[in-house]
Amino acid sequence: MKLTFYGAAHEVTGSCHCIEVGNTRLLVDCGLQQGRDEKDNQQLPFAAASIDAVLVTHAHIDHSGRLPLLVKDGFQGKIYAIDATCRLLSIMLRDSAHIQEVDTQWENRKRGRSGDEGVEPLYTVQDAERVLPLLTPCRYGEFVEIADGVRARFQDAGHLLGSSSIELWVREGQVEKKLVFSGDIGNTDQPIIRDPQFLTQADYVVMESTYGDRLHEPSSDYVADLADILNQTFAKGGNVVIPSFAVGRTQELLYFLREIKDRRLVGANPHFPVYVDSPLATEATRIYSSDLLPYADEDTLQLLHLGSDPLEFEGMQMCESSEESKALNADPTPKVILSASGMCEAGRIRHHLKHNLWRPECTVVFVGYQAEGTLGRALLEGARQVKLFGEEIAVKARIVNFPGLSAHADKNGLLRWIGAFSPAPAHIFVVHGENGVCQQFCTALEARGLSAHAPNFCEVYDLSTGQTVSAGVPFEQLRPKGERKNGSSNQAFGKLLAAGTRLLDVIAHNQGGSNKDLGRFRDQIIALCEKWDR
Repeated sequence: MKLTFYGAAHEVTGSCHCIEVGNTRLLVDCGLQQGRDEKDNQQLPFAAASIDAVLVTHAHIDHSGRLPLLVKDGFQGKIYAIDATCRLLSIMLRDSAHIQEVDTQWENRKRGRSGDEGVEPLYTVQDAERVLPLLTPCRYGEFVEIADGVRARFQDAGHLLGSSSIELWVREGQVEKKLVFSGDIGNTDQPIIRDPQFLTQADYVVMESTYGDRLHEPSSDYVADLADILNQTFAKGGNVVIPSFAVGRTQELLYFLREIKDRRLVGANPHFPVYVDSPLATEATRIYSSDLLPYADEDTLQLLHLGSDPLEFEGMQMCESSEESKALNADPTPKVILSASGMCEAGRIRHHLKHNLWRPECTVVFVGYQAEGTLGRALLEGARQVKLFGEEIAVKARIVNFPGLSAHADKNGLLRWIGAFSPAPAHIFVVHGENGVCQQFCTALEARGLSAHAPNFCEVYDLSTGQTVSAGVPFEQLRPKGERKNGSSNQAFGKLLAAGTRLLDVIAHNQGGSNKDLGRFRDQIIALCEKWDR
């Protein structure tokens, strides 16, 4: 009965945790690494065909984005998730695959000009489409039998439409343990969806720590604050550009903008246009609007019962084509532009920043977490100049952060969530936090008398004995100093590192083998190391 950490270990993204019970191996999440976490070893450090099932906490790509790779590499089991998550995955995974293909085409054109060997995308749209028949919709609060000795229950995490914390009961022989995987724990009093549900019992908890070192600003009137920004910017003739995650944050902003228009809070320009410039956000908004009843909070339910769509209003337009997107920057009319990606790392938002960052009359509003190493983080930290499409762009626009408008619980929210467990879990595994953050959050848990640590990548823990089987790979060794992304040697190193972590996986699986077999295996590994260390 083992738990292995294949992602989000001392890092925010790349969620992937493996549970082994008897002959069953299952994953909780299978996400992509993003931002500073991103490396060339996105390859899976385990045999995909050995996985029997996957449980997905929610649809964000850092929790789901390697599902197409899992299927490509041989996985054939069921993928369990809340119904709304399944519907969002159907669009998000295809979008992620399209980005993989386009990025690879761009990279190969560059490589061709320099005479370097081409590369293949991590996965294709066809691989993403092969995931969809495996999706198995679930409902909050219902028990799901995953395998013999394994059952699960999804509970509302309040982070995103369909987001979940997962309760998992595992039994091996006479030993039964209950695990809880927090997923991403939502902030309270956010629009549209309900607050996170508190859980009370677990032997072990795998817990996120994204905001484990900070507090959100006291709740303010987001509608009034946003209306004030719109008034000030439109009075100067500028645009309000909002880098926004296509799924979740865009819909929350549309909810606020609808209220601003209903209350006519932008007096000088009450009919201002709002453009949702993201095909993915457009599709996600349609999914949100189609069936909110099982997920909505009280305010949203009231609107729905009155026959109102909480996400639609006069002046809202969806930009489907790239031509429509380009036309926004040629139009002098002051406007709101909501565009992905939320951290400004890809997508149409980079074009809008190129055309608006240098204009002092414009405002860029950040409304979500900006990971280390991203363009969004650089702008929030006061960058005076940024490079977009090979061109240096001066940053003269007003940069505004709405830190309280977050889909993640802050430190106090996280502590309230874990504090609901009674009795306290035997141990808490702290994941989904930048290296220093998860360490700080462990300290905060220990100060409250809780047992906790931040596991390493590929660390293996025996749930039956409560002991670490393999220490895994320390954070500092995951990327060598001076390594440059996208170089051919770097890609080769990424594949080598994936092979190395796969070796750790094999070693952990051979625990308890005969001394003779383990000795021969050890001698083979040492001989190979000595050969390559010369």
